[in-house]
Amino acid sequence: MTSRERVLDQIDAAAQPWDLLVVGGGATGLGVAVDSAARGHRTLLLERHDFGQATSSRSTKLVHGGVRYLRQGRIGLVREALLERGRLLRNAPHLVHPLGFVIPVYRRIDAAWYGLGLAVYDSLAGRHALGRSRALARAETLRLAPTLEPEGLRGGVHFFDAQFDDARLAAHLAATADDLGGRVLNHVEVVRILKRNGRVRGVVARDAETGHEREIEARVTINATGVFVDRLRRLDEPQVAPIVSPSQGAHLVLPRAFLPGDTAVLVPRTADGRVVFVVPWHDRVIVGTTDTPLAEPQDEPVPLAAEVDFLLEHAARYLGRDPSRADVLSAFAGLRPLVRAGTARATSALSRDHSIVVSRSALVTVTGGKWTTYRRIAQDVVDRAERVAGLERRACRTEELRLHGAVTESAVGTPLAVYGADADRLREIVSAEPTLGDRLVPDLPLIGAQVVWAARAEMARTVEDVLARRTRVLVLDARASLAAAPRVAALLARELGRDAAWVERSVAAYRVVAERHLVGV
Repeated sequence: MTSRERVLDQIDAAAQPWDLLVVGGGATGLGVAVDSAARGHRTLLLERHDFGQATSSRSTKLVHGGVRYLRQGRIGLVREALLERGRLLRNAPHLVHPLGFVIPVYRRIDAAWYGLGLAVYDSLAGRHALGRSRALARAETLRLAPTLEPEGLRGGVHFFDAQFDDARLAAHLAATADDLGGRVLNHVEVVRILKRNGRVRGVVARDAETGHEREIEARVTINATGVFVDRLRRLDEPQVAPIVSPSQGAHLVLPRAFLPGDTAVLVPRTADGRVVFVVPWHDRVIVGTTDTPLAEPQDEPVPLAAEVDFLLEHAARYLGRDPSRADVLSAFAGLRPLVRAGTARATSALSRDHSIVVSRSALVTVTGGKWTTYRRIAQDVVDRAERVAGLERRACRTEELRLHGAVTESAVGTPLAVYGADADRLREIVSAEPTLGDRLVPDLPLIGAQVVWAARAEMARTVEDVLARRTRVLVLDARASLAAAPRVAALLARELGRDAAWVERSVAAYRVVAERHLVGV
């Protein structure tokens, strides 16, 4: 990927406005940048923190149609998501994989009800189905999910969806946009909107590393800042009414022993009307999620004590061994940009569809949606942006576009599998400097070459960028990640030309981040 320094130089040297300026480097913004660049538009993306930092790296790690939306009658949303699930499996096979699920049945009547719903789910998937759902006897249910609570278990229902690494997909979308000629830049915050004759003509952006501000002009500006879109909308129109009702979803990460095997568990009914997933992921188990309304979006959300209790309680109901706070390796929370809908009070009832709004001054805002449908959202946004800016109308090219690094087999079963074709480049780094092939801490699958690659090729600038998103060490084990932080900081300093004082400050800053992921006993 083009280096950060070179992107800044290209911005400074630009002799004409960019065609599309995308503000926000989460799933939607990165998808828009890929779609726009694939159509041949001059594209620049700016991200205030790091790619995927606020929400898009904090999902339940599932690419799915949304079984629970069937109960809400959201047939169109489910059908579209299942179509996009199939495209993601084809276009990013190194990051997206089929995953089997078991719904445990403790009441006889539930088996027929779940079976009927999943038959509809299979039908909506059509040729993109990953396998037929089927009823399970008690013995087979326990074979697939041996740690389920056995008391009262009558059987189960088995179906398929897909799983992914969200932050790694964000990194590969950024690289894909760059491969296509677009430019992406992290740690740059938009502080003002530029207007000419009452129309948005770009932004003023401040480099978080230097404090330097730049005026960046564009024919159309896309506000793709997710749960934070109202902040940018207020820079355009200070009195504008908000369009987002933020909701928080919390997750707990447990040792693999709580759910061995390759099958996830779906708990279909909770007190707040949601479902809870217990999902194997990177040799850990993720339990989530909650749906907690928030008055205002927070830059660094953390799971609330009540959310931790809720997830532990529901995990205990369905697992033979009850997890406790002492078992939690890491806890994280992400925010959902739910589109406001009339007087709806419960965020679980708000729309997961995306919404595109064009202001009187031609700022294009997109919010809502979910990871699974990011590509379709981006297609709709770029179609609208072309009309708003008077750009040449060009066909979307992303339906069959293979993402950066896409290969069907690369380092399968190893921590390098998520790099796809880039895994060979990491091996070259190790060949040139063998000590970079050593683990940085004994308990985590993290080698020095991953840190070097993150700095050289994936625009990682901080210890958190590396441990939280370029690798998933923070999510896998927050305490163990603290042991890795000094060596990560030293490697980053070497790559970025930083001094010992920077290393010390970086480790201290990371400690604050990691402690937010710890659950008190």
